[in-house]
Amino acid sequence: MKNRLSKEHSPYSGKISFNDINIKTTFRERTAIKKWVTNALKKEGFELGELSYNFCTDEHLLGLNITHLNHDFYTDIITFELNENKTIIGDIYISLDRVKDNAKQNDKTFSNELKRVIIHGALHLCGFKDKTKKDATLMREKEDYYLSLL
Repeated sequence: MKNRLSKEHSPYSGKISFNDINIKTTFRERTAIKKWVTNALKKEGFELGELSYNFCTDEHLLGLNITHLNHDFYTDIITFELNENKTIIGDIYISLDRVKDNAKQNDKTFSNELKRVIIHGALHLCGFKDKTKKDATLMREKEDYYLSLL
């Protein structure tokens, strides 16, 4: 008997989209990033359903953080997970303002920091956490590993 989310019957398209919300990005490498994230999900034992990366400002993400998580502080990313079994379905919101500031603070390029945050969100959808020191260390190791594959 086939799982209802088998490829033949899946209601999901297996796609990743990039969207700008109240901000204009010049994000290049979209096709390569889509393949990279899809391969990372597969390595973690998941199948891509639908994944939306939404680039926005600090203020937009702060509003989401307050409304949905009751957190009144800036963050670089919020991940909304809607997975079904091992099929990744989610919305990821990334503050480009935070990414720029983090890149500067960590002496990284904006592009490198953006890729780190992109894979960070995907790893959250795979079940990785970062609230404890142990979890954050594992998350950073995973980020570094996948960044090394680019």
